[in-house]
Amino acid sequence: MYALKQEQSLIDPNIIKAASQIYYIYCQVHPEIVGKATGVAISRVTHRGKVIFTQYPVLLPQECFVPLNQIESYMY
Repeated sequence: MYALKQEQSLIDPNIIKAASQIYYIYCQVHPEIVGKATGVAISRVTHRGKVIFTQYPVLLPQECFVPLNQIESYMY
């Protein structure tokens, strides 16, 4: 758990911005899902990502997980 919190604090602000855009667009397309996601899995290289709904996502080596609380704090 400590390693996960430490990793979250080291996420590049550009990654958080891209993740927030992915989440925002997803919420616009699927308004019934708002608030049910746990975060966004996003590639550090391409900044492409997917909205995640599980507590413990499985990530590819170049991906990181941006939790919903970080995304929402960036959006507001």
